[in-house]
Amino acid sequence: MTTPILILTGPTASGKSAFALSVAQKRGGVIINADSQQLYRDLRILTARPTPEDEATAPHKLYGMLAAHEACSAGQWLNLARMEIDWARKNGQVPIVTGGSGLYVKALLEGIAPIPDIPESVRDQATSDYEQMGKDAFADRLKWVDPDFFTRLKVYDRQRLIRAYAVWLGSGKSLSHWQSQTTTPPYKPEDLRIYCLTIPREELYARCNQRFETMIGQGALEEVKQLLALNLPNTLPVMKSVGVPELSAHLRGETTLETAITLASQATRNYAKRQLTWFRNQLPHAIPLDWQQNTADFAAIPF
Repeated sequence: MTTPILILTGPTASGKSAFALSVAQKRGGVIINADSQQLYRDLRILTARPTPEDEATAPHKLYGMLAAHEACSAGQWLNLARMEIDWARKNGQVPIVTGGSGLYVKALLEGIAPIPDIPESVRDQATSDYEQMGKDAFADRLKWVDPDFFTRLKVYDRQRLIRAYAVWLGSGKSLSHWQSQTTTPPYKPEDLRIYCLTIPREELYARCNQRFETMIGQGALEEVKQLLALNLPNTLPVMKSVGVPELSAHLRGETTLETAITLASQATRNYAKRQLTWFRNQLPHAIPLDWQQNTADFAAIPF
């Protein structure tokens, strides 16, 4: 029998990491990260990465693998995840893909368009053009080369605009062109077991608030202070991680710590709300798991 691939997803603060760890210990599993923020080694506390003690009790892959100045696209993550999944299955271990980054989960389920890697110099040029032209003029130019980009997205922000422009600038073809190419799912549907942790919204929001208070006590403020000392551009993904902008503002003397905590907690709740919406719309067939479910019962499921 082919070793199944477990996909365990759910909103932030729902307990995915603890759940996955328990299952991995009981089933001989390998936990593979599908959280874009937990890729960064500089933000163990603020991104709620598994502790060194947890990582020592079961294999954890793709955690803390990026430096702060690096970025990782969904395509790059998929290549890395497939390598870890295939290696685990070859060795008779259950791959447990765990995380709440919707684009990563979608890539694993459906495959991803073959968008070429864009050199950093081209991305920098796109960013420079945006800053010089301003959002409206920049968007007008992008509409000329990629009109379909604007018909597909209801909301587009600075990051999306620059990415689409950089793809055109670096490849000579629009982002819409690449995304229209046929994709092939990397695995057969029968090889996948998709689960989504469910939790009452009131409880989830309370956990988001408590989680951030706990992070502050564990040293999240010092973590952000060390990140700011690197003098990285605010456009990098790591600088947009939940909690980084708010704590950065406090460290610059712009807000009190109390205000920063309040704003970061709100940002965490907003992120959880967006995740819930995504899971509901994009993973309607995922098997729901109650957040209070006994992991021993889950681990006993015959895959």
